[in-house]
Amino acid sequence: MLVFFTAMNAVTLRTTTGSTIALLAASLALAACATTPPADQPSASAAPATETAPPATPASQLRDLTPQEKKIIVEAIAPSLKEPGSAKYKWTKFPIVPPSDQVSYCATVDAKSPHAAYSGRQAYIVDTKVSGGHITAAVLGLITGGKDTAIVANMCATHGLDPNSAT
Repeated sequence: MLVFFTAMNAVTLRTTTGSTIALLAASLALAACATTPPADQPSASAAPATETAPPATPASQLRDLTPQEKKIIVEAIAPSLKEPGSAKYKWTKFPIVPPSDQVSYCATVDAKSPHAAYSGRQAYIVDTKVSGGHITAAVLGLITGGKDTAIVANMCATHGLDPNSAT
């Protein structure tokens, strides 16, 4: 209706055009306010915050696992393997002074998997219970082989660990 009326009267067109522009600018400004999240809430399109991995423990503060600790980890992993008795484990170092009584541990094992595509080198992460600085229990978090070893490597990296450093 406004467009029709302004087309009929040139004087009104100038006044209405200025008013229309002002109205449009005000509408856009209000619309922007309505869709901008408060400062304490990230917008839906904002990239998620990235977690920084804890720094890796310096080599001088690491030790080899004891035979008993290795046995505990093997017992946690064995049920996930097709022929656990033929598995060849490669071990990473463990902190001399663990940061808490629950520590993640990552390494690799060469073994047959119940899933053929995963047979061979498999990366794993276990959650360990630590008492007196030594592993007393372990629960398998994830074990994967093939192209999916990167999934475990990324999980390990969030704890400052690298299963690929296993020897």
